[in-house]
Amino acid sequence: MGAHPNVHIPKESWPSWTWYAIEFGIILAVSMLSSREITNSFEGLSPEVQNYVFMGIVGIIFLVWYIGIRGFILKKKILRNSY
Repeated sequence: MGAHPNVHIPKESWPSWTWYAIEFGIILAVSMLSSREITNSFEGLSPEVQNYVFMGIVGIIFLVWYIGIRGFILKKKILRNSY
């Protein structure tokens, strides 16, 4: 029994960039939620300083994931030509 030429193969039709967008969304959500909890544990911060601390923690989590974990531990390039 032969295969039909119109068989749907998800790997060939699913755009690969969407996995990067999904990963970015998950990392953004996790970093913002954890940063909120860490920032709330500090007492006596003015709102301006609290914003800097919040965004600093979000940035650190991004750097740890994309450079540290993904770059060195998982050995996956962030921008790699898939051809």
